[in-house]
Amino acid sequence: MRQPAPRGPLSGALLDALRAAPGPVPAVQAAADDAVAASPDVLADDDVQLALFVLYELHYRGVDGVDEAWEWQPDLLRVRAGLEAAFEAALRRLVPVPAGDARDAAEIAQALFDLTAADTGPSVSRYVAKRATDEQLHEFVVQRSIYHLKEADPHSWALPRLTGRAKSALVEVQADEYGGGRPGHIHSELFAGTMRALGLDDTYGAYLDAVPALTLASTNVMSLFGLHRRLRGAITGHLAAFEMTSSIPCRRYAAGFRRHGYGEDVTFYFDEHVEADAVHEQIAGRDLAGGLAEAEPAVRDDVLWGAATYLAVDGMAGAAMLAAWQEGRSSLREVPGGAAPSTALRPALRPSDGAGDVREPEPATR
Repeated sequence: MRQPAPRGPLSGALLDALRAAPGPVPAVQAAADDAVAASPDVLADDDVQLALFVLYELHYRGVDGVDEAWEWQPDLLRVRAGLEAAFEAALRRLVPVPAGDARDAAEIAQALFDLTAADTGPSVSRYVAKRATDEQLHEFVVQRSIYHLKEADPHSWALPRLTGRAKSALVEVQADEYGGGRPGHIHSELFAGTMRALGLDDTYGAYLDAVPALTLASTNVMSLFGLHRRLRGAITGHLAAFEMTSSIPCRRYAAGFRRHGYGEDVTFYFDEHVEADAVHEQIAGRDLAGGLAEAEPAVRDDVLWGAATYLAVDGMAGAAMLAAWQEGRSSLREVPGGAAPSTALRPALRPSDGAGDVREPEPATR
């Protein structure tokens, strides 16, 4: 991943340190302590969330120009642990464990379906289907690229931490996410194809500088859950809720792009998920999350909490995106150098062709 631009003293100190040989990082530790102490809300703190994102990226594909030995440098891990403690504490204050008596796999699955069905957060997918402009569609894809270009990887951290029914279920879901062994069919590659068809840069992390803190937080949640064995319940609950809230929205996303005249080269990623995630939600709910909670009752609360956390954090990120659009402004940050966010996307936008006047899709069922 390209090195991003810093967003404050903490991410600046971190990026400076990572350009050098691995070693002690007292300046980064001090900046992290100060950032956490001063932040009114670490979830929406650009400096904290970018620092966490970069630290997590050392465990994924790495960062350009950064020595790979930094991944396990003890002092840097200590910095990450402090930031994670503040991040998890903020999540637990925001999201209580859902109440209920569900215990066996079927009951847990039903509790998860009830939880996702009761979610009343603002619907980005409905807006995209019926109202989003062409420029907003591009922004939507840019925002989602932060996760979708690494799609499935954060949840795969759970594989060695599971056994039996839950492990088999996760393997089944992830096999589909990784294209069933077919080159070019990995879902992150399909999303990259959507980006290319829209004239966007499909380089991994290309738009990291443009997205706000809450977009980073929604991906950082997955890394936090996936990288900690003690949170294996949370990552399975997160994936279950993710799959349960994907199929119908993907149908709406595809409709929004078709409304503007785009074809299958853009919509294929979303079309693929309409059917696939309708199957995945059953496997993830009953066999993965439900199977784990039944086999390991001690993680039952975290299964439900992980699902609720996904709904809350992604809901906040979606609400911020919609608020920006409804106020007539970009949902993206200004890129380094002071350019307006829309300027970064403008070369990719097609000239107006009246596509916004075509027939709107049928009303959604959810």
